[in-house]
Amino acid sequence: MKMSFLKMTKIPQILFLILVLSSCGNDKKTSVDPASVVEDTMPKMKPLGPEKRISQAYINSVKGRINHFYNKNWPNNSMNGSFLVARNGQIIFERYNGYANKNEGTKITAETPVQIASVSKVLTATAVLKLVNAGKLDLDQKVNTILKTFPYEDCTVRMLLSHRTGMRNYAYFTDHDKSVWDRHNQLTNKDILDILATKDIGLEAKTGTRFGYCNTNYAMLALIIEKITGLKYKEAMAEMIFKPLGMTHTYIFDDDKDRKTIVPSYKGNGAEIGFDYLDNVYGDKNVFSTVRDLLKFDRARQSPDFLKPALLKQVYTGYSNERKGTKNYGLGIRMINWETGQNFYFHNGWWHGNTSSYITLMKEHVTIIALSNKMTRNTYAVRKLAPIFGDYPFNFKDEE
Repeated sequence: MKMSFLKMTKIPQILFLILVLSSCGNDKKTSVDPASVVEDTMPKMKPLGPEKRISQAYINSVKGRINHFYNKNWPNNSMNGSFLVARNGQIIFERYNGYANKNEGTKITAETPVQIASVSKVLTATAVLKLVNAGKLDLDQKVNTILKTFPYEDCTVRMLLSHRTGMRNYAYFTDHDKSVWDRHNQLTNKDILDILATKDIGLEAKTGTRFGYCNTNYAMLALIIEKITGLKYKEAMAEMIFKPLGMTHTYIFDDDKDRKTIVPSYKGNGAEIGFDYLDNVYGDKNVFSTVRDLLKFDRARQSPDFLKPALLKQVYTGYSNERKGTKNYGLGIRMINWETGQNFYFHNGWWHGNTSSYITLMKEHVTIIALSNKMTRNTYAVRKLAPIFGDYPFNFKDEE
């Protein structure tokens, strides 16, 4: 009886102690900053780290040919933008020319962010892939399980990334019909989703049957990033990519905050191009960056920590093989696949007067980037530099 009594008298004490400890634990939980939880669990890009230094002799052997291309493509330093070539993350050649803002007389420098247009898709895809890699999203997950009002039930995340949804471009279905959208109002990503959900916007092709490059796909991917992370797209991109990589001159354009401070774009004749109702949509465009920041981004995509090998292989697999040809599209990257087995990975962009080209020669560890805020197709000619570094069998005579 004595032992039993002692045991019984200890029970309330033990329960009291458990309650106290539990209460302390609850206090700790309520004091945790939700933002810090998001930050701690957010999959982030990591810099590649030190790469093998290239010799001055090697730089000298290729610099003359790059310089010759530059002078031929932009005679008399006529480029209005920035241009960079690097190997192993080491800059071999770079140039900055022209006006960032003609009215203010400011020149483009290494620290001038410009609109990179559809090269933004590579960055949006990278954020989505990092979420897939972390198990927060599945490539073959139905979009309507994430964005509940999304109307095309067969569409998956993979199809958005590879442009196989069959959706129409939002710039077209909001352009003329006021019953769909009044162009006096700024269009947002959420507006696009609402229109798709309520306005019976038909598909151009049955979902999953063919490739069709479409900006709507990447506007939806931006909403998926927001839904999965609980952050605005601009914040998620900063936390996952820009801050971890030290991309200090890169940001997402916010029409309400940045309209008066961004680098404007110009027509070929030098006339400034104004804003329109499509300028607030992001994911497909609206990343502002520099060639040096994009070099950091490119090298981080070559890191062993970027993606698991099986997922990485799917990124560089072509998804547009309905007709035999060399041109293809992976998960957020364009590619040319030759019968020789050689592959060329890149993405171009155009929005208003901004043109951009991002090239990553993965075998040779070479990065080529050109950005312009004055309308010109010469930006896209930088792929002519690829044969300097490897066996890339372009037939440039057909383009001249």
